[in-house]
Amino acid sequence: MARLLMILAKILVDKKTRDKVVLFIGSILVGFILLLAAPIIALYSLENTEFEAPGIDKSAFSESDFIAQLPSEKQEKIEHTQAVGDEIEAEMTSLGIADQIIKAQLIYMSYFDEVENFDANFYAHLFYYAPYDEVLIESLNQNYGLAIDYNEFMRTYIFVMNSTINKYMFTDTSTKNAADLAAWAENAYLSEWQYADNCYGERSGEDRLRCADNVGLIMGYIRYDAENKVFTSDTVDMYYTEQGSIDTMPDIKGVGVYNGSEFGVYVGNGEVVFSSAMGGVQCQRLTDGGWTAWCTFDAVMYPQEVQDRINELHEPATETLTTEGE
Repeated sequence: MARLLMILAKILVDKKTRDKVVLFIGSILVGFILLLAAPIIALYSLENTEFEAPGIDKSAFSESDFIAQLPSEKQEKIEHTQAVGDEIEAEMTSLGIADQIIKAQLIYMSYFDEVENFDANFYAHLFYYAPYDEVLIESLNQNYGLAIDYNEFMRTYIFVMNSTINKYMFTDTSTKNAADLAAWAENAYLSEWQYADNCYGERSGEDRLRCADNVGLIMGYIRYDAENKVFTSDTVDMYYTEQGSIDTMPDIKGVGVYNGSEFGVYVGNGEVVFSSAMGGVQCQRLTDGGWTAWCTFDAVMYPQEVQDRINELHEPATETLTTEGE
C-alpha cells in the first residue's frame, strides 16, 4: 500500500508526469487515481487532511460517490478503517500525543491489512514510548511482524503532512499563543515546507508544496484560521518588539529570535526553526544561527514567565545614595 501511495504522490505532484498520463490515458486516469487514493480518502473522511488533486475537478471527486460504487466488502473495509481511526485518535489524545494521530492512522491504513486482533491502546503506547521515528518503526515491525521500510514510509508521511495542516498540533485554536506558534513552526520543518517570497504556508508552484518566506512562516500562523482551515488576510503586517540580547531569552517555546535580518521561532530544546531562501524551512541550534536578540510578536499571547522576564529587563536602574562618612 505504501508503494501505491508513493505512485499516487508522484502522479498528483509531478506536473510533467501528470500531464503525460492525462494526455495518453484520459478518463481512465480518474478511476486509476481513485483506486490508488482509497487510503487517502479514508484519511480525508476522518477530517485529518485537506485532500487536493491538481488537475482533477474536485466537484467530480466525491468521496461518498466513490465509496458507494465500491463492492460491499470494500465499503465495509473502509468503514472498519474509519472506526479504527477513531479509536486511534481517542487513545492517542488520552496519552497527550495528538500531534502523532495522522502518522498513526496512516501507518495503520498502509501496513496493517493482515494484522489481526488489533488493539488501539497497545498501538498508541508504542508511539508514546518511542523517542523518535526510527525506533517507532523498529518497534512496530517487531511487535506486529511487519517489514516497514523507514525511509519509504517517511517519504509517504512527509507528502501527506505537506498536503495538510495538522489540526492536532494546536492546543488552543481560539487564541494565537506562543505554544501553538512553536508547534506551527516545528510542523512546517517536519513537513518540509519550501521557501517562496510572499508565501505564508499556502501550497504553491507546480509541485504544489507548502511554502513560506522568512516573515511568512510566522505570519502564516497569525493568519491561519484553524476552525475553517483557511488563511485570512485580516492581518497584513507583522509587528514585533525586541526585548533583549539572546543571552537573556527565557526558555519558552514560541519566543522569537532575530539576527538583524531574519526571524526565527524558538521551539524548545535549544532549537530554532526559521525559513530561508537557502534551504526552505530549517531547524538549527540556537547557538548556530548568529541570533543576537529575542523578541515577542504583538499578535501572539505569551505566558506569564515571558512577561516576568520582560519586566526584569526593563526595570529602571536604581542607585543607592550614600552620605560622606558612611
